This record gives sequence, C-alpha cells and structure tokens, in this order.
Amino acid sequence: MADVTSSDSALRRYLHGLPGVDTVGLEARAATLGTRSIKTTAKAYAIDLAISMIDLTTLEGSDTPGKVRSLCAKGSNPDPSDRTTPQVAAICVYSDMAATAKQALSAGGGAGIKVASVATAFPSGRAALSVKLADTREAVAAGADEIDMVIDRGAFLSGRYGKVFEEIQAVKEACKRPSGSGGEPAHLKVIFENGELSTYDNIRRASWLAMLAGADFIKTSTGKVAVNATLPNTLLMLEAVRDFRAATGTQIGVKPAGGIRNAKDALRYLVVVNETVGSDWLSPDWFRFGASSLLNDLLMQRQKLSTGRYSGPDYVTVD
Repeated sequence: MADVTSSDSALRRYLHGLPGVDTVGLEARAATLGTRSIKTTAKAYAIDLAISMIDLTTLEGSDTPGKVRSLCAKGSNPDPSDRTTPQVAAICVYSDMAATAKQALSAGGGAGIKVASVATAFPSGRAALSVKLADTREAVAAGADEIDMVIDRGAFLSGRYGKVFEEIQAVKEACKRPSGSGGEPAHLKVIFENGELSTYDNIRRASWLAMLAGADFIKTSTGKVAVNATLPNTLLMLEAVRDFRAATGTQIGVKPAGGIRNAKDALRYLVVVNETVGSDWLSPDWFRFGASSLLNDLLMQRQKLSTGRYSGPDYVTVD
C-alpha cells in the first residue's frame, strides 16, 4: 500500500481503479437486509447493543455547559428506573465543551464513556489547515478521547485526493497527546458527508482514501445536511472496511450519523453489520451510531419488552 500513496497521481490511479459500484445491486441488498425481523431475546440483546453504540450528540450553537452536563448524566444513566440499562459509548460535543463533558462524566459515574469532539471547522471543513489542526489540538488537550473531523469535500470533488490525504494524516498526528502528558492518541473518525459526495463510487473512494491515510473510523455524515446516513451508503462503507482488513490486516470502524431516530432503524443497521462484516464489528469499538434522539426510542422499546406495555415519551428524559 505504500506505493499507492507515494504520489498524488498514484493515489488517483488507485482510487479510480477501484471496482465501480453496482447501484441497483447495492440498494437491493440493503433493502432486503432492512426487512429482516428480530424478535424476543434477540431483540432485547440488539436494543442493549444499540444503546451501547450511541455517540450521544449535541452540536448546536445554543449548547451550554448545563446542557452538556445534562447529556452526560443521561449517557451515564440512560434509564434511572432500570440500572441494568447500558451506558452509551460516547458524548459528542464541540471542542470548547470537551473539558466540560470530561469533568461531568468523571464526576457522574460515566468515566468509561468516551468524549468525542468534532473538529476541523465542522461541519463545512472550510478553514486553513493551521486552523483545523489548532481546533484538533485544543480538543485533545481538553481531554477528548475521539476526534470527528470532516474532509474537504471541495478538494475531494475536484480530484485533489492528495490534499485530502495529507490533511487526514496531519489531523491524525494532531490527535497525539501533548508532549509529556502520556496517554494514547485520540481516535480519529473521518466524516465524508455522503450527501455531498453524490455518488456511490465517490463514497467508496473516500472510504479507501481515509483508511489509507490512517482513519480509525469512517463516518457517513455530519447530520447537518439533507441526506445523511442511509442503509445503502453504510453498507458500502462496511464492504470497504471488510475489504481493507482483508488487504492490510487492519480493522477500521464505521459510524452512520444523522437521521437514525428510532429502534427499528437502529436494528436494521445492526443486521446490515452482522450480514456484511460479521460479529467482529458488533461492538462499540468498531460500530457507532451518531444520534441525539435515537436513545429515547430505544429506551421506550426496552421498557416495553421488560414490562409488556409501551410507556411513551413522557417516561424518558429529554436530555
């Protein structure tokens, strides 16, 4: 793979040499997998697994320290009436809220929950590289365990793959802890914004480009555009990480984000994961849901399975 990334032209040849995506076949397979039914004990297991995979997210200009602390409390103890409910995987916030989230989780029984921070001029990615790297370093210094960066879609769509590759590498380097502080580097999730990449071929190329550059996760979208995660584009990315592991021995995670709002949708995604890449990816270490409202519906469905009745939205907290 070193030869593939030795120059911009070599990278271009490799990415454009990837097999073209069969649109009809991809969408038909996603639709078929989306009809699978999960019942009883398997459904209960899948709901708990989905909860444990959530990056509970608030990414609004109106975010306050109080809102972030409230979100951390919910992620640490999603259902106060049932202490067997799993904690979420991470709390996802802007970089200026990373320290607040870290402190709230440590104080509130959520020390095992990761703090994920969006960076690199999220969601547009329109900033100088120096600004993007400063944003990343600030989040890491504040205690972020994971960095969700956005690629420069303008550079990608105009064929400047080398520029995108080098930016991902530079952000990966910025994920290292400050000298002398110790600790593992923050994991890097690379966001494509699939709705703006437009074609499945572009999504496949972006997946391989990010993985070659050192991404720990590849992520569908920011949740800030009209088209976010879909079953077909997530299936395509899962096929890419499967093939990348076969080629290199390195396993990469996948995170669909945006538009996944209810338990039924989440379970469809888990079926796609299981049928495409297998149980190795059925873990919060390798698959995440980027969501703000999904958790409530999962909790309501969980309550229904345990009590036999549907509690409704008034029985779960808003934040």
